[in-house]
Amino acid sequence: MAVALTFRQMRERQAARRALENVQARVAGIIDSAMDAVVTVDEDQRVVLFNTAAEKVFRWPKSAVIGQPIEMLLPERLRAGHRRHIGRFGETGVTSRRMGDQTVLVGLRANGEEFPIEASISQHSEDGKRLFTVILRDVTERVHAEQRLARSEARLRGILDSAMDAIITVDATQKVVLFNAAAEAVFGCSRSEAIGAPLAWFIPERFRAEHEQHVKHFGQTGTTSRRMGAQRIVTGLRRNGEEFPIDASISQITENGAKLYTVILRDVTERVQAEDALRRSREELRELAAASNSVREQEKSRIARELHDELGQALTALKMDVEWMRERISPDQKMLEDKLNAMHGLLDSTVAATRRISSDLRPLMLDDLGLLPAVEWLIQNFRQRTGITCEFALGAPDLELDDPYATAIFRILQESLTNVSRHAQASLVEVTLDAHEGEAMLTVRDNGVGFRTDAPHKPSSYGLMGVAERAYLLGGNVKIDSERNRGTTIEVRIPLRRSLEEA
Repeated sequence: MAVALTFRQMRERQAARRALENVQARVAGIIDSAMDAVVTVDEDQRVVLFNTAAEKVFRWPKSAVIGQPIEMLLPERLRAGHRRHIGRFGETGVTSRRMGDQTVLVGLRANGEEFPIEASISQHSEDGKRLFTVILRDVTERVHAEQRLARSEARLRGILDSAMDAIITVDATQKVVLFNAAAEAVFGCSRSEAIGAPLAWFIPERFRAEHEQHVKHFGQTGTTSRRMGAQRIVTGLRRNGEEFPIDASISQITENGAKLYTVILRDVTERVQAEDALRRSREELRELAAASNSVREQEKSRIARELHDELGQALTALKMDVEWMRERISPDQKMLEDKLNAMHGLLDSTVAATRRISSDLRPLMLDDLGLLPAVEWLIQNFRQRTGITCEFALGAPDLELDDPYATAIFRILQESLTNVSRHAQASLVEVTLDAHEGEAMLTVRDNGVGFRTDAPHKPSSYGLMGVAERAYLLGGNVKIDSERNRGTTIEVRIPLRRSLEEA
């Protein structure tokens, strides 16, 4: 009976030994197949376990490390501190914890190369002896990547802070997450105060709802970047409550699944002020030029009327007196008759010249009868003087324009026809006059030789400049289309709003 009991106990111990060996083999297999290095030391901090991953990390063979002090795997300057750390850890009774807290530790390879590691340490007792196991990972690539990222972020911060334009980045809730030095200067707000604040801080209250919707809509479009406000200036708000004009563009990126919007903006107060001053100056110059042109036309009208009425009547009276004398001289006064005939002819030519000069200065029918009869007279006179066919089409039969519009259109047509007669070598001219949607439109088209519109302006040629200037004075514009041997088209548009308002 005792023999059987002893035999059974022996069999149980053998089975337990085999089970323990199997567990140890499995654990050894797991440790050797682990991707992280595993190093176990005894109470004297001599290595008792060194897995395959540790061989690769430290580049020492297992046979060269087992039984050696752990210090061979550490830089000399860190060895004493590491030994004290292990000793304190053993006294705490804590089973495991991360080594180095938030810092990266340093290991030493067989070739003397130092490298960063992340490690955790645990302790357990085996046969009354304390063992310490360190599981560590070579984080060289991660540390290098973090260093590159840190350098890149430092460069980016340097670029952002040296940028002349203000740069603000907000998250999907439109809270500020980036605020560069230029933004601090522009908005009068420190970075520490701006970070985390709503973007609405920097937008006038009346624009906030619209701006929020604009940003949301922009986020939905998928467009990476675009100018804000299209062609108009956007308004910003300084922390002291002062509003100011800005020029801005917005872009968006997705980072870790979250949308970020970046606005790059520039304070354009000085530019807007300069543009306003320039606009006022141009308007003043336009008004001055228009007034000067009006005075000039009035003076021309006065001179033309005096030539027509006073000088013309005086010449006519002289002509009648000469005619009276011609009828009363005797036939034997041949020399006196010839002289009177010469005087009669000179008076005829002088009267004609006076009428021509008066018409060139300002045709009286423009004042007496209106624009359309004056245009028809001008075109008829052009046909007779040049022999060029000139067709006239009136788009609005009831068109009636007062000054300064009537005078401007008449003078533009007059200058255009003069250019045709001098330069175009045309055989046909088409003139169209119309009014539509508050605009007067004059088109003069010829089939002449044309010219290059981008050619340098001739110093002595002011015809087309005069056309453009007259249109500009009334807020209009001139479009000239011309090509070599394909004729020229001059299209003039003048808004009639002022005339309608006065009416």
